[in-house]
Amino acid sequence: MKLASLKQGRDGQLLVVSRDLSRAVTADGIASTLQAALDYWAETEPALQALYQQLNQGGCTDSFAFDPAACASPLPRAYQWADGSAYVNHVELVRKARGAEIPASFWTDPLMYQGMSDGFIGPYEDIRLAEEAWGIDFEGEIAVITDDVPMGTTAEQTGSHIKLLMLVNDVSLRNLIPNELGKGFGFFQSKPASSFSPVAITPDELGDAWRDTKVHHRLRVHLNGKLFGEPDAGTDMTFNFARLVAHISFNRALCAGTIIGSGTVSNTDRSTGSCCLAERRMLEILEQGEARTPFMKFGDRVRIEMLDAQGQSIFGSIDQQVIKYEAL
Repeated sequence: MKLASLKQGRDGQLLVVSRDLSRAVTADGIASTLQAALDYWAETEPALQALYQQLNQGGCTDSFAFDPAACASPLPRAYQWADGSAYVNHVELVRKARGAEIPASFWTDPLMYQGMSDGFIGPYEDIRLAEEAWGIDFEGEIAVITDDVPMGTTAEQTGSHIKLLMLVNDVSLRNLIPNELGKGFGFFQSKPASSFSPVAITPDELGDAWRDTKVHHRLRVHLNGKLFGEPDAGTDMTFNFARLVAHISFNRALCAGTIIGSGTVSNTDRSTGSCCLAERRMLEILEQGEARTPFMKFGDRVRIEMLDAQGQSIFGSIDQQVIKYEAL
């Protein structure tokens, strides 16, 4: 099943979207918003699935052309957004850029930070930032959305709590990170609002590509129309999503609608490219002695997408331009 949120109010209007992303229908009578659907998922999911099958079979006379540019993020705002660093290879490279080695525990215990969740950037909306000097970077990731997860849920139990998946652009301001982390209190100003794909999908949409709670497809990132990277998301993922969910529910319960990110998708095979500028710059330093790829400038555009084995878009694309923020 594929779900989206039409821009409407603060929390959008829930849409059911066809498998090929061509048509959509409102979920009137089932749930007005995605958060409302997640709050009562056991009741709403069967009805939404039935509507989804009807839509795919051409049986919805009130369907309309799906326009991802008219959509907010599937959850326009969320009670919780926690982002991990499941690809430890990426963590190792980025920390080297700051002259920091990674502790051995990073390979056995997931990293996690709690990001801004009271408002996300729509998948086709501009990324508005005041200064290029902040070191503007994109980060291509995958995220899951859970239902209610009891405190102390183990990794063996968490798979059943993963209800939806999305793609992520975790916008990062690299030049603000060193001083902020130097305070010993984590990210804040260096992590502004993130963006998510126009469509969230249930895991069954991935078929055999969803196994061991990992997504086994390539994540494609284009910068200004040129392919920047296409690493395989199922390769080199040190901590799967079950482990990430268990990590944050270790001593707290998670409410329905919690979003958990994978961190930047990264492969040890350098030929697959990168999903963020910081990783590319670090590789340039290691191979050429200096970083040659600049961070994003105003006017730059990033596109993040995942295709299935037939070359069809699974989640729709995140397609955004960076522009200068002007205070009102």
